[in-house]
Amino acid sequence: MNRAAFARLSPAAKLLVINQFGINVGFYMLMPFLAAYMSGNLGYGAAVVGLVLGVRNLSQQGMFLLGGTAADRLGCRPMIIAGCALRVVSFGLFAVFTSLPGLFAAAILTGLAGALFNPAVRTYLMHEAGERRAEVFAVFNVFQHAGTLVGPLLGALLLAVDFRIIALVACVAFAVLTVAQLLVLPHREVESQQQSVLGSWREVVLNRRFLGFTLSLSAYFALYNQLYLTLPLEAQRVSGMAWSIAVVFGVSTVIGVFGQVRITEWCRRRWSSGRSIVLGLCCMGASFVPLMLAAPALPESLPAPGALGTALAFVPVVVAIVLFTVGQAMTNPFAMELLPEIGSERLAGTYYGFYYLVSSLVAAGVSWLAGALLDAFAEPGVRWLPWLALLLVGLAGAAGTALMERRGLLSRAKEQATTA
Repeated sequence: MNRAAFARLSPAAKLLVINQFGINVGFYMLMPFLAAYMSGNLGYGAAVVGLVLGVRNLSQQGMFLLGGTAADRLGCRPMIIAGCALRVVSFGLFAVFTSLPGLFAAAILTGLAGALFNPAVRTYLMHEAGERRAEVFAVFNVFQHAGTLVGPLLGALLLAVDFRIIALVACVAFAVLTVAQLLVLPHREVESQQQSVLGSWREVVLNRRFLGFTLSLSAYFALYNQLYLTLPLEAQRVSGMAWSIAVVFGVSTVIGVFGQVRITEWCRRRWSSGRSIVLGLCCMGASFVPLMLAAPALPESLPAPGALGTALAFVPVVVAIVLFTVGQAMTNPFAMELLPEIGSERLAGTYYGFYYLVSSLVAAGVSWLAGALLDAFAEPGVRWLPWLALLLVGLAGAAGTALMERRGLLSRAKEQATTA
């Protein structure tokens, strides 16, 4: 972590990035263990567990646009506070209820809370960052990564006592964050809107330049989801050990915490924001090449005899994770920088919400396709096909962004018409 980069943030921005660390700690303290708790302790079947998790995901993704619109019209600060307060309630429900209706209610409220504060936090941070948006979002990502690392470690320790203790501790963490935001987070004036909610949504939909950018950038989220799906599955397959999944997240988190700010500054010195996104998406897509090349050489029944064989089989996974995380670090801050400029700073929350809504739908489709391909092409001779598909997703997103960059649609975006 670059301390100088954090020191340059405004007081409000510092609070927001520390807040995001706390949010990720609280969230990842509980959510990675929820499925095991429901199946192992409560006795629910895999289908029911999957339905609860799916409802949580859908309630968050489906409400992103509403959350972003509320941030534009009611203010970012109230939405951030409301989202954290709602997490207090939802995680408290996980500690109290074991019945299916109670778990569904907790899952829905957890997703709704994320839909409220995610676009609002980014919109508030965008206004605070001024002309240094990519650098500020890079620091934001560092704190996100750190929270993602600390949360599961605390959750694993508390799980030895009781899952409900995890839920209560997470509940307390969100309560502290809510109080801190009430006391410290400054109020920002809400710009008056001259059109209705439907009118603002219509503006977003008719902004062809923003739609093109959103579709291209949806490749980022589609690949990012593989950090939770195909990459852990491949790590476990080649090693034969469940703990190897921790290596995936460990390597990714270490690079994110210690490399994000440096990678962003390095890209800023050499390329434009659009070019950085193009190369970042190429890098994320190329991260699947080592797995594609290794697939025909690795039998389905792994690990190979001996520790050395297992280690060698795991090398392509580690290389893939390194390339994947570097590409992610190159892409995300500059994407967050350009989104409100290509869209509208006046409706930044609405544009962020729409972007997340479309990206989450694309990511769900790509994740389903990747999972289906892994199931259908499990034999060594054809196992490279799923990785080829993910490579093409990254290259398609990069090609779309490169085309916009070449046509000048990503440069001096503030001076161009929002409905170009």
